[in-house]
Amino acid sequence: MLLTDAKIRNTKPSAKPIKLTDSHGLFLEIRPTGTKLWRYRYRIAGKENAFAIGEYFNDRRVGHVSLDRARRCRDEAKLLVKQGIHPAHHRKAQRFAQRSEAENTFEAVAREWLAQKQAGWTPQYSRKVERFLQADAFPQIGKLQIRDVTAAQLLEILRRVGKRDARTVALLLRQWCSAIFRYAVSTLRAESDPAAILKGAILRPRTKHHTPLSREQIALLIRKLEFYGGERTTFIALRLALLSFVRPSELRGAQWSEIDFDRAEWRISANRMKMGEAHVVPLSKQVLGLLRELHAVTGDQRCLFPNRRRPKTACMTATTLNRALGRMGLNGKGTIGFSAHGFRATATTFLNEAGFRPDVIERQLAHKERNKTRASYNHAEYLQERRVLMQYWADSIDEIQRTAKLPPPKLSRSQGTHEVRETNA
Repeated sequence: MLLTDAKIRNTKPSAKPIKLTDSHGLFLEIRPTGTKLWRYRYRIAGKENAFAIGEYFNDRRVGHVSLDRARRCRDEAKLLVKQGIHPAHHRKAQRFAQRSEAENTFEAVAREWLAQKQAGWTPQYSRKVERFLQADAFPQIGKLQIRDVTAAQLLEILRRVGKRDARTVALLLRQWCSAIFRYAVSTLRAESDPAAILKGAILRPRTKHHTPLSREQIALLIRKLEFYGGERTTFIALRLALLSFVRPSELRGAQWSEIDFDRAEWRISANRMKMGEAHVVPLSKQVLGLLRELHAVTGDQRCLFPNRRRPKTACMTATTLNRALGRMGLNGKGTIGFSAHGFRATATTFLNEAGFRPDVIERQLAHKERNKTRASYNHAEYLQERRVLMQYWADSIDEIQRTAKLPPPKLSRSQGTHEVRETNA
């Protein structure tokens, strides 16, 4: 007689397991604990086996296998048995395929690639790559199997990014996607790199170099700084940007543990450098004076320029310096368009004109030397020359300031000493 739900619910457990038979090998095992388990008995090659289908719950909770469902599972299993396939083996293979499918989406492979690459990248670059993939690639193709992503889908993403006037981002995105596909090919999860054929689909924008300040403009900048009414830490940051000409991100994230007053050196660790190599900045007498003044203000913090809202965990934001330059009339619409990055171009131009060796200047700019043997030589051999260079540059700035003949700038109300309040947050 076939089983019914009533019979299943009304059968009470006993000291020994009870078997309630249905049909065609299907039975329900009721254990002394009250657990009710569906089993399907079958034979392959003359050997009897039992396939566990699932559990029957009287309260039909999540995971409940009803009588009808148990019969459907038995019928599916019978078809596999006729082919000589064990139902348990088939279910295991299905689960493996489902798990592999989840692990082989574009986003899953991309995050695996990111995790491997991050050891050789700076934290800033890692965040940049992840941010753009998450914003532009993952929403469109992240859930697709990586082997199913097409060049047409990638091209649509690149064009969408390009339309928002971000062609540089589109170019980088194509390069990163190409690297992800090559990684997928090498790990046998894709057959080809559809991003490779899109090289040239987005035209590279013309490089816009930062315009260096002239001698007169340097004098004007210094004069405007003298009358700058904002935070003293921002004033010092701008002076240090002028005198040290490090990258703005390296300046903003500077930590007191990097400053060696005794050796007059600022040692920036590799993980904070754009090129991923540690960098030494010799400190001129003028810079040391500014740092001692700053230490009296922020020396109890980790960062030289702590974030005003989160001083313990964050540094000055990326916009602070350019906002200050904007208030001084040097950055923004209708101005000379000078930004914090321009300090590097300014120093480079003057130092080359002064006759310093280009290799020494390039090393002080922390530009990466392609020849590794030469790079090692430069790092050790050029340090003394760079000390001379940095002191010369600081003295030159003092000379420009001393000899400039400029009237005091006219201050607007917003530039008054008591009213300018930019936030480093």
